[in-house]
Amino acid sequence: MNTFPRIVLKRGKEKPVLRGHPWVFSGAVARVEGEVSPGEVGKVYSQGGQFLGVGHINPRSQIIVRLLTQKKEELGESFFRERISNAVVLRKDWSRERTNAYRVINGEGDFLPGLIVDRYGETLVLQCLTAGMDRLKEMFIHLLVKELRPHSIYERSDVMTRNEEGLAESSGLLYGKDVPEWVEIEEQGCRFRVNVKKGQKTGFYLDQKENRFALGEFSKGKKILDCFSYTGAFSIHAGSGGAKDITLIDSSQEALAIAEEHFRLNQLEEVPHRLIRGDVFEVMRGIETGYDIVILDPPPFAKKKGHLPGASKGYKDLNLWAFRLLNQEGLLFTFSCSHHMSWDLFQKIVFSAALDSGKSVQLIGRMGHPWDHPINLCHPEGEYLRGLICRVL
Repeated sequence: MNTFPRIVLKRGKEKPVLRGHPWVFSGAVARVEGEVSPGEVGKVYSQGGQFLGVGHINPRSQIIVRLLTQKKEELGESFFRERISNAVVLRKDWSRERTNAYRVINGEGDFLPGLIVDRYGETLVLQCLTAGMDRLKEMFIHLLVKELRPHSIYERSDVMTRNEEGLAESSGLLYGKDVPEWVEIEEQGCRFRVNVKKGQKTGFYLDQKENRFALGEFSKGKKILDCFSYTGAFSIHAGSGGAKDITLIDSSQEALAIAEEHFRLNQLEEVPHRLIRGDVFEVMRGIETGYDIVILDPPPFAKKKGHLPGASKGYKDLNLWAFRLLNQEGLLFTFSCSHHMSWDLFQKIVFSAALDSGKSVQLIGRMGHPWDHPINLCHPEGEYLRGLICRVL
């Protein structure tokens, strides 16, 4: 380890690292000692010479170091085998008889920053989001095959965040059998078809699974509006829960066609439902009121901190119209997946929308990440999904 580059921090900038935060920002660095290439392993020290940790360095990124350990230990295959094994143990305990689709490794939440692995039945989908993890791809394939025995491993490192690491987007089969166009999964008795090659994220919104379960518990006999429905996962859980009428809105005709297929796959064709292709902001202004449940699950409006003012206006508008469309005693399931949007700000936006709607509203529940998306308590940036359940009086 003595030959590794050294990152020396400015005086006082070691405090977040000492508290366990895995990121070192370029602005906190006093100097870099030694030659560094993107993805190389390096050691971090305080201005006073205190050892702080070992991690992947990338001088091209604003996050210049992503720490893997704060101990003086080698980052060899046995180190990563143990981290992966710890992650797998959690999922085995929680997934049993509930679902065959879940996140296996959640980056910083599993102390493996830059690595995402999702499971869809016998297919694993891998994302290497950083130069450091990209260098270790072959090793991860070997370890995942040994630990999980998948039929296939498919790469979906086709995300723009790789550009910030100086990496090109990458996708394709990494191991095993060719992946079919559609992989079937099951969630709490509901069946879905997932396109792991081209679908959103790694093919499906696995981070909403527990919130979909919750919706199903409230849905019996209810008229439901599912906004930003994508392939209809919320709607299928609502239908399985006994919903009497469901309307889905999405901008993608392809996604809505798959949603219709999901109604057939789950033998819910007889549940009255309609699919509307269009801009949710516009469609909500033109449809009739009278819904018992409205679901708002929009894409991230604030991918950067500077986007927050515009994002706040978008969230306010959506929630305002949702409250206007809801019946008395109706429920709003409203979400933000923008990690720059704090709980406090999101709740204030929803409160403001309720005020402007002229309706009295109760907050009856909060929703967030499921069990397979753990968060490192020292890394609050890892929490991005925030949801509220509101009741109109």
